[in-house]
Amino acid sequence: MPLALTLRRALLALPALALVAGSSAVVGPPSSAADGSNTTAASAARKAKDPRKTRGLYVDTRMPAHQQGPAYSKIAKRPQALWLGSEYYPTDQVAGVVSTYVDLAERAGKTPMLVVYSIPDRDCGQYSSGGLPGVDAYKKWVAQVAKGIGSSKPMLVLEPDALPFYHEGTCGNATNRIKALRSAVRKLSRAGAWVYIDAGHSGWTTGDTSKDDTPWDGRAELLKKAGVAGARGFSTNVSNFRRMKDEKHYAAWMVRQLRKLGVKGVKYVVDTSRNGAKKPVDGDVINPTWARIGQKPRLRFDKAFDGTLWVKHPGESDGTVNGGPGSGQWCDLLADRLLGDEKSQNGC
Repeated sequence: MPLALTLRRALLALPALALVAGSSAVVGPPSSAADGSNTTAASAARKAKDPRKTRGLYVDTRMPAHQQGPAYSKIAKRPQALWLGSEYYPTDQVAGVVSTYVDLAERAGKTPMLVVYSIPDRDCGQYSSGGLPGVDAYKKWVAQVAKGIGSSKPMLVLEPDALPFYHEGTCGNATNRIKALRSAVRKLSRAGAWVYIDAGHSGWTTGDTSKDDTPWDGRAELLKKAGVAGARGFSTNVSNFRRMKDEKHYAAWMVRQLRKLGVKGVKYVVDTSRNGAKKPVDGDVINPTWARIGQKPRLRFDKAFDGTLWVKHPGESDGTVNGGPGSGQWCDLLADRLLGDEKSQNGC
């Protein structure tokens, strides 16, 4: 997963920008509403005025690809998410970082995208391992993220891989993980974010099909326990390479399973930043040489499908495999491969 360390200096060097109070706020119901019909009309008006339904996604020119020159303009010109982790945006700083970022998006008249990525025992000891030391510390940090959101209306992916790793033996915090996610959903949704709890991807299976004829048995139940009923929905394929048709099949199955569990109206988004290869190779997920950039980010609002996002930053490493540097670091070689230059001689 990208840790976006290169963004810290750029963000912290910027002056704190005051949010434009109420500039994107949704109009609430009139205080004189006296009957149910007025209340219903006011609710419909609030939904219709949500700026995310009409605005495009924010392109942050401080993202690493923008610093690499015109050769990477195909990556740089696409909106990509700002990743938030406690290692580089600690509790006493993260609110200011978020506030600055969402204000820049507001000034541009666009929707900001955030990724919250600091759950305890993050990535279960793999390349992006880390996170906060416990649930209490995590709650305090998330509260500051929520504070920074202010009156903005961001889209927010919550803790990539946290739920799919739930049954991994190397992650010994299953109960606390659900508790942490549920608390984060509440805080961030109340702050105005559209929260998408990460649900892994179509190729991430449990290996246990004894209770169901699908390889994802139990994941919908985990989403429910994690509070998806209070979120906008879930995300799939974050930092992965699965084909769009497979992800939409997986997401549609998940929506149906959640409906059976009494959770209705759930939406989903798909990360298409690196899923453009026609034949992805199962298990080859750390800077695969065959990967290509996928469909551009685009909000669609087609039934349960909210759209495609670039959550992972194309060109940033997954870890020290296939010529990549440490996780989250930009590498020209990796970007060249994603753009189709298989013979690139560039380094990192």
